[in-house]
Amino acid sequence: MKEQILANLGNPPQLEELYRADRRNFKKEFNSLYPEISADPVARAWHERLNFEDEISWGSRRELWFVIIVSLIAALIAKLPDFLALDREAFYVRNIAFVVFPALTAYLGWKQGTPRKQLLLAFLVLAASAVFINLLPNGAPRDSILLACIHLPVFLWMILAFSYGGDRPSSPARRLDYLRFNADLLVIAAIIVIAGGLLTAGTLGLFSLIGVDAEEFYFRNIVTCGAAAVPVVGSYLVLTNPQLVNKVSPVIAKVFTPLVLVTLIAYLGAIVYTGKDPYNDREFLLVFNLLLIAVMAIIFFSITEASGGSGGKFTIAMLTALALVTIVVNGIALSAIVFRISEWGLTPNRLAVLVGNLLILAHLLLTTWQLLRALRDRSRIAIVENTMARFLPVYGVWAAVVCFSFPFIFNFG
Repeated sequence: MKEQILANLGNPPQLEELYRADRRNFKKEFNSLYPEISADPVARAWHERLNFEDEISWGSRRELWFVIIVSLIAALIAKLPDFLALDREAFYVRNIAFVVFPALTAYLGWKQGTPRKQLLLAFLVLAASAVFINLLPNGAPRDSILLACIHLPVFLWMILAFSYGGDRPSSPARRLDYLRFNADLLVIAAIIVIAGGLLTAGTLGLFSLIGVDAEEFYFRNIVTCGAAAVPVVGSYLVLTNPQLVNKVSPVIAKVFTPLVLVTLIAYLGAIVYTGKDPYNDREFLLVFNLLLIAVMAIIFFSITEASGGSGGKFTIAMLTALALVTIVVNGIALSAIVFRISEWGLTPNRLAVLVGNLLILAHLLLTTWQLLRALRDRSRIAIVENTMARFLPVYGVWAAVVCFSFPFIFNFG
């Protein structure tokens, strides 16, 4: 190997071929040979490439303290039901978003250098939303109020995008970067949750061995505070160590896109075979719509990874096929909703789902059209991602309409 490396220092393609054929042996032999060839610019470049290590960065001490303080504030908000003797379930139904988004808005705004006026506006919207949702009538959850609680996190997610965008919140590139950030955050948050679950199981198991029942205390305090801190800590890890997950998300997207496509086709076939009726089965229609949202998320995250250079024609073809099948799923869901409205009238739930599905359909059609064009010209993938990014605020607007107007339109019913 040494002789081959020496003979091909001036032949980059052959040197690369040697490296890919046996990476471990190539690195070992190259490093033993390096003192003799260190004057060669090509050798110096290869030495840096082979021996560069991505170390875990914990950011500056100031940033670390900022993350700790913001996480503690999120934990305190999560503990408000205990401090104020409130009903936990009722509190979290309305306020779970305020455990997550104020802390994330503060950290991401600080990290991205968001202008103060822009950040202040975001916090004013958060405060007004908190006041509004908690002033709605109490008692048994009514459809319009429950819909407001469900759509509020979507609206606040778009406000977070406004903060994440820094001094260019309307830039399509920033919106796409925000989507990539969300995909990476989901990956790292899942890892943190799994690790936390193992720690919880181990801790409770150890205490049970000595006859101490620590379950209630642990879940009400440690788990609650830890869960509140996960989004901020996950964001901190993603932004200070992008190398941790920036290679994982594309792999997940590549692996899951064909698997989801096959699963979705099999599921549609099973629906036909079993004769399941989404028109009269409300629970089945609900699951159908949740499936639609999940597949849409996979398509969007996969497109952002494909646009980053990891998508060849096969990847684009898979995404196009998945988008086409999802249009079929959306069509079935839409027809079922229209049928239910024509048979039993308009309700807050049916109107929200109808408009939501129409928006998803419009977004899917635009994205699929651009994907079909990208199949012929790979460079058009940038247009696909721009189409996807520009439509995102529409969801935020509709979420705001549902959240802030439905309770009044339907008289809190």
